[in-house]
Amino acid sequence: MSIDVVDLREFYSRRLGIVARQMINRGIRERWPGAEGQRVLGIGYPTPYLGLFREDAERCIAFMPAAQGVLKWPTGRPSLASLVDEFSLPLPDAAADRILLVHALEMSDDPAALLREVWRVLSPSGRVIAVIPNRRGVWTRSDNTPFGHGRPYSRSQITDLLRQTWFTPTAWGEALFMPPYAGGWVLKSAHMWERAGAALSLPFAGVHIVEATKQVYRAIPAKRERARLIPALTKPVLVPSSTTVTRG
Repeated sequence: MSIDVVDLREFYSRRLGIVARQMINRGIRERWPGAEGQRVLGIGYPTPYLGLFREDAERCIAFMPAAQGVLKWPTGRPSLASLVDEFSLPLPDAAADRILLVHALEMSDDPAALLREVWRVLSPSGRVIAVIPNRRGVWTRSDNTPFGHGRPYSRSQITDLLRQTWFTPTAWGEALFMPPYAGGWVLKSAHMWERAGAALSLPFAGVHIVEATKQVYRAIPAKRERARLIPALTKPVLVPSSTTVTRG
């Protein structure tokens, strides 16, 4: 289900991709205005958005799934991006304070397993932001953008997935209310589309931007063995034989 990393880079180098990045960056920044002293991890293809935190964070790295491929990031500096197995991240427990998922859950063959691995490497007080294509959005119906690939989600589906994997959604946002066309008038009016869509709470945004926290004390079902009651006999009981013996 993954889209190739070369196609992702090409999209974000075009005008439509540049505008899409600006709109999504605004939604991420509203949730996380800063990351001073934080350990920030991006999973999927997060590099167009990690620039928000690279200069301020204690450390900022990108993990890209093996099925997708990896590109050097940032350019002109020592690489902070690595190719990984998304179900076995090369980090110890509680190693990240902030985790950003972009082009990750909708592309994964097993999103629940990916989120459980995210739960493992997230610190107890950490937070996650996931950018996920909206099932009702226009962007999911266009193959010209990476948001039209993989599996889109509704808000209720995202909530169920997060709760099943021991996360609690805490904040919601949307982005990409404009249609996914590269026409000049669409791109020039992108900010107007975003303001109108957010003000009217329109359900047709291109992506959900959901923030979640880690459930540290999650419920664990207890399994109890049922006791089998066997009646105890106080006196011996003679059971008569079903065959009667006749003595001559």
